[in-house]
Amino acid sequence: MKENWKILSGSALKLLAIVSMLVDHLAAFLWRGVPWCMAPLFSIGSRPISAYVLMRMFGRIAFPIFAFLLVEGFIHTSSRKRYGIRLLVFALISEIPWNLVHSGTLLYPGQNVFFTLFIGYLGLCAIERFTGAKLAWSLIGLLAASVLLKVDYGCSGYGFILLLYALRKQELLRAIIGCCVLGSRWIAGTAFIPIAMYNGERGFIKGKAGKYFFYLFYPLHLLVIYFLRQQLL
Repeated sequence: MKENWKILSGSALKLLAIVSMLVDHLAAFLWRGVPWCMAPLFSIGSRPISAYVLMRMFGRIAFPIFAFLLVEGFIHTSSRKRYGIRLLVFALISEIPWNLVHSGTLLYPGQNVFFTLFIGYLGLCAIERFTGAKLAWSLIGLLAASVLLKVDYGCSGYGFILLLYALRKQELLRAIIGCCVLGSRWIAGTAFIPIAMYNGERGFIKGKAGKYFFYLFYPLHLLVIYFLRQQLL
């Protein structure tokens, strides 16, 4: 019998994650420096809190939820190969919008979060396929790749995904250690509250159209923000 507070499906978590991500990116790339967004609303101690700060704080929960959904998808997918290819394809598709919104050009040294998720996926594949020295060298190599490619959230994002997989059956320990791994992004640890409310069900997103909407949302919303910013400058 499931606990009555486990009320969030995978679809609900996806929706929460993309809303969080959208709010974060609007603040970071479109409204940063805008007076209404930067004006203090209240203070905590000596620190003024603006709409910008609140939006960025809310935005921190997106990555932990996406990482959690990656692990769930890896465990339950009908085809690991297609799942991995899909992550890589959208990582490549998202690179131009990611570069544009960060630098205004087609070149930017860091890589988008789909690359973080893809490297994490490869780490999960390595855990399932290898043991001993092969496993150790595979995980170290992927860690090096996350650093060299300068993926979003860096090596801590990669390690976070592996942690979620390793502690998938130990919710409390997963949340405690997960917050430690997130480090200075401690507010992202609040993502473990909705994650703890996950009921293990797919939810209302069904079929290929619904599935691909959430993949396409990432590059498309970055492009829209970039073009809006160009119009406002």
